[in-house]
Amino acid sequence: MNALLTVLSSLVWWVLYGSIAALFCALIAWVVLRWTERCNVVFNRVYLACLLWTLLGMLLVVGVAAYEGHLHPPFRALLASGLLRWALVADMLVGVVLVWRLTPRTDAHRVRPGSACLAVGVVMAVGFGVATSLV
Repeated sequence: MNALLTVLSSLVWWVLYGSIAALFCALIAWVVLRWTERCNVVFNRVYLACLLWTLLGMLLVVGVAAYEGHLHPPFRALLASGLLRWALVADMLVGVVLVWRLTPRTDAHRVRPGSACLAVGVVMAVGFGVATSLV
């Protein structure tokens, strides 16, 4: 029974922290997409794409950290890991596909793939800047 409660609690915290991180990612991506598309994009769909992207990204980073044995601070060795870099590249590709496929403009067209790439790149640059300044 304790194991079930532990798993359930971990899932709740995973979704809670993922949704908080997705809100910040969606705000950045929404501004970038509005700027590059030169028209309004639907924010709740940007948030949905960022939520799915964030949840998957958290799983990837925790999986790499568990595989390499860097689950406890300091995380400098994890940031220098080659496997984490490949996981982040895969995460960025998934993010681009999610933003591109799930985000419509208000004129019912999808955002361009280049705009999705730029939005994901800006989000990752800000996120990596925050992560390296905290470590």
